[in-house]
Amino acid sequence: MPTRLIRTGDEPVHARSPLRMRLGLATWGLLWTLGGTVAFAVAGRPGWAAACGALAVVTLVDLVLVIRHIRQGPHYQPGPDVPPYAPLGERGRSRGQRRTP
Repeated sequence: MPTRLIRTGDEPVHARSPLRMRLGLATWGLLWTLGGTVAFAVAGRPGWAAACGALAVVTLVDLVLVIRHIRQGPHYQPGPDVPPYAPLGERGRSRGQRRTP
């Protein structure tokens, strides 16, 4: 039987979202898709130009969302003085929690 890792409750301390890297990659992708759209349109390949244009729209939406997340700033993350969550026991109750009738 495979072992399950018990959640310690300090995951937000370790989990970091590399938004700046994603911002750079989305910008790079937007430049390439816009360049591909223009290049294929000039070359007379409207299907490929439309595909690159659609990817440019998706990349632009991702870029806007990344910028929005960066501007929102950090969210609440418990400090070292906050104890981890108690692991769930049987039927979704935490250990030590009383059963309510």
